[in-house]
Amino acid sequence: MDFVHYSVMKEECLQGLKLSSDGIYFDGTLGGAGHSYEILKRTAPNGRLIATDLDKDAIENAKQKLSEFDGRFTLYNTNFKNISSVLKEYGVTEIDGALLDLGVSSYQLDNRERGFSYMSENVRLDMRMDQTSGKSAWEVVNLYEKSKLSYIFSVYGEEKFAENIAKNICEERKIKPIDTTGELVKIIDKSIPYKFKQNGHPAKKVFQAIRIEVNEELDGLSECLKDIVKKLKKGGRLVVLTFHSLEDRIVKQTFKDLETDCICDKRFPICVCGKKKEVKLITKKPIEASEQERKENSRSHSAKLRIIEKI
Repeated sequence: MDFVHYSVMKEECLQGLKLSSDGIYFDGTLGGAGHSYEILKRTAPNGRLIATDLDKDAIENAKQKLSEFDGRFTLYNTNFKNISSVLKEYGVTEIDGALLDLGVSSYQLDNRERGFSYMSENVRLDMRMDQTSGKSAWEVVNLYEKSKLSYIFSVYGEEKFAENIAKNICEERKIKPIDTTGELVKIIDKSIPYKFKQNGHPAKKVFQAIRIEVNEELDGLSECLKDIVKKLKKGGRLVVLTFHSLEDRIVKQTFKDLETDCICDKRFPICVCGKKKEVKLITKKPIEASEQERKENSRSHSAKLRIIEKI
C-alpha cells in the first residue's frame, strides 16, 4: 500500500512558517512528506530540513519522495518530542522554523493491518505509530482496569458513555480476549443507546482515545512546544496543526504561557518571578480549513492551526 496522505491546510502551514531560502526547518511529524516536500521546494537552493516520524513506513516513503532534494534533508525515526537530541545529533543549536501536524496520516488510518480504523472488522487491535515497540491497543483493551479504561474514554475521547463501554469490555474479556477492531466496535455499539448514535460512528471517540493512550500523544506535548521555542532563532516560527480539542487546548495554553510576561501576584511592587515573554502570537484565534477544503477532505473539519513567533 502506497503511503498517501492529504496535508490539511498545507498552504496556510507553509505561509505560517515564513520560509527563507537559507533556513533550517524542522518537520516533527513527517507523515506522507507533503509539508516536507514543499518546505524543501520553497527553500531551494540552500534550505535544509530535519524531519522525524515514529513510523518506519513514513521514513522509507519520504526517502523516495524527497530524493530530488538529496543532500538537503535528514530523517530520524523517532518522536518529535526528542527534538533536543535530534538537533544535537544533526549538529545545530538553532532552527528557523518548526511544523507539527498532529493528525494521524491517511495511510495509517486506511491501512487495515494497522488497526487504527473502526471501519475494518477482522483486524488485530494495534494502533501503534511505531510498530516495533510500546504497548498496543490490544493491551490497553484487554489489560487495563475498568476505571482506567473509563478515564481514557471520558478524557481522551470525551465519550459520554465511557463507564458503560468500559464495563462491557471488562465483561466480554472475561469470556475471551478482545482481539480485533470488529469485536471492539460491537461492544461499543451495544453500550451506547440508539438515540445517541445519530452523529457519526459510535466507535469514533473510543478509537481516538485508545490511539492517544497507545501513542502517548498528549504526554509531554506542552514541554516539547516550549523546548522547540528555545531552539528557534529570533523571528523563527512554530506552526502547530491540531485535530481534537484536548491537543488544541494544550497548544493554546502553552502558547499563552510563552506569550506572558511576569506571573507575579499583582500586589507585589516589583517582579520577582523573572519570567519574560518569549513569543508573540501570530494567530490570535486558530485558523480553520476553508469551506472548499472541508468539502474535499472530511478530516479537515476539526483542524485548528496556531502560529507563534520567537521574539
